[in-house]
Amino acid sequence: MKRIFAAGVLIAAGLATLCARAETSADAARAAVAPFYKALNGEFAEDSPDLVRQATTAEWVSCRGNDVCNTRDEVIAGIGARLKSVPDLKWQIKDVLVSGNQVTVRGEATGTPSGEFFGAPHTGKSFKVMSIDVHTLQDGKMVRSWHIEDWIGAVRQLGAN
Repeated sequence: MKRIFAAGVLIAAGLATLCARAETSADAARAAVAPFYKALNGEFAEDSPDLVRQATTAEWVSCRGNDVCNTRDEVIAGIGARLKSVPDLKWQIKDVLVSGNQVTVRGEATGTPSGEFFGAPHTGKSFKVMSIDVHTLQDGKMVRSWHIEDWIGAVRQLGAN
């Protein structure tokens, strides 16, 4: 009976150690995703492609819907286009939550489009929107991301009187 109890304790300790290793710390998670969020800022437009590559694996995909995902190169091109249309874009990490190897980021984007934006005519107005992203990390790099931004809210703000 003592052997069964001792074996159970060893198994429980082993599982606890394994779970502790699988859980990414909040600081490590923030450090892993920070280059990606820096890449979304107009201030770093020139360095944006390298910053995305620094934070992601070559196989990384970013999904904006259940079945709509883009490759790293497609995302880099999209970020470049967005930074051209909103040259003062600023994206901030507001909160980071970690569960295992998944990192959820609540972010905030602000900016003033330089022309038409998602069909909204240029008005010179600015927007502020929230984003929610769920990133899966492997060896400190993003391998998959799910994201949602309130672009309809941005369009509403740009058209508001």
